[in-house]
Amino acid sequence: MKKVGLTLGKFAPLHKGHEHLLKTMLDEMDEGIVLVYDTHVTHVPLHIRAGWIRKLFPEITVIEARGSPAVCPDIHEYERREERYITALLRGRDITAFYSSEYYGEHMSKALGCIDRRMDRRRDSYRISGTMIRDDPFRYREYISDTVYPDLIIKVVFLGSVSTGKSTIAEALAKKYGTTYVSEYGREYWEFHQQDRRLSIEAFDEIALGHIEREEEAFLSANRYCFIDTNAITTYMFALDYHGRAPELLTRLALENTSRYDLFFLCGDDIPYDDTWDRSGDQKRRVFQKQTISDLNARRIPYIILEGDLETRIKRVDEVLNEYQPYSNIIGGL
Repeated sequence: MKKVGLTLGKFAPLHKGHEHLLKTMLDEMDEGIVLVYDTHVTHVPLHIRAGWIRKLFPEITVIEARGSPAVCPDIHEYERREERYITALLRGRDITAFYSSEYYGEHMSKALGCIDRRMDRRRDSYRISGTMIRDDPFRYREYISDTVYPDLIIKVVFLGSVSTGKSTIAEALAKKYGTTYVSEYGREYWEFHQQDRRLSIEAFDEIALGHIEREEEAFLSANRYCFIDTNAITTYMFALDYHGRAPELLTRLALENTSRYDLFFLCGDDIPYDDTWDRSGDQKRRVFQKQTISDLNARRIPYIILEGDLETRIKRVDEVLNEYQPYSNIIGGL
């Protein structure tokens, strides 16, 4: 007879203690089932938390447990409701062992008529909890998988024409918040690969991929925020400017960028133009700025305009960050 293990939790977020429990379940059982509860203790949506487990443990059956019973003053009444809810989700499936490190292992295993497989109750193996991580993910980075950690970071991207202060503010904010920033890969690429100030159309795919690779690395060591100088949308705009069209991969990456970042800031062209050898003049800057705004509007991307000197711009970003809630439909301070 097939041995089936079951566990449940909010996984808010998934950490090494959870992973240890899931690995043990897979080692001891023929099949594993995980119920992921909806919850208000985190802004990370249920489907993303469930996705972490699906990616790290593809052999596990993951059930998104929406509509689970709300906690009530009578703990015994809540337990009975929870038992009925889980029994209904399982649809008659026989469970061999219920895995947990919490008190509810007792009542759930009794309700399911299975083994109470309680693990690491005193957190001797992994002295960590979801609450500790939610309070300070960076402090407890060692307990969080690379699959999970980027979803705990607020990704802030700065767009705009050339010489609008994107790199300056990204670097300044990273220093202020003690975190990482991503410099513009395309500018460095252009300096090394341009021929008569031109790039091939294929080069723009390489720029977009190189920039994303740089972002992914920065996300893994970021402290709450990661500040990013441009993205694939900017690369897409440059491809149109150079060739009148963009390659297919870049077009797709630019489209995906719509949901890749939490906050979009548009740096204004109200600051003095820095006329370096690799740029094409202030008139070109203003034309490109208008094109960038049109593209953002066409993509229906909400963005916040930054104008004034660096101090004024940083103050505006601070105001937005103080109000912003990740995975929310409201952009604070917009």
